[in-house]
Amino acid sequence: MFDIGFSEMVVIGLVALIVIGPERLPRVARTIGHLVGRLQRYVADVKSDINREIELDELRKMKDSMQQAASSFESSVQSELNKTESELNSAAAADAAAAPAAPAATPDEPAPAAAPEKLPEKAA
Repeated sequence: MFDIGFSEMVVIGLVALIVIGPERLPRVARTIGHLVGRLQRYVADVKSDINREIELDELRKMKDSMQQAASSFESSVQSELNKTESELNSAAAADAAAAPAAPAATPDEPAPAAAPEKLPEKAA
């Protein structure tokens, strides 16, 4: 941030010692240290908040792209299902038209009864 070397720090310390005095200098240095620490924590918090927002923005973009991919996949599957259904319906209609009609039973004649099925016997 600032480009301050060791020699510049010594000059600042000597000026502070002369201006503030030796009795109040430790207290002022401690106060400045606390303020610099607060400033560093504040800057670190702001950086972490910005990084978190950037990550959230990236996640939102990824979510939107995944939703678009899923909806396009769903629409392609749905169109293929509709196409297959229409082909099956047309094939069934063609088979029904080509098959000869079964003679209908007259109301006087009873319909033939189905033969009862034999159940396999259990071996004991």
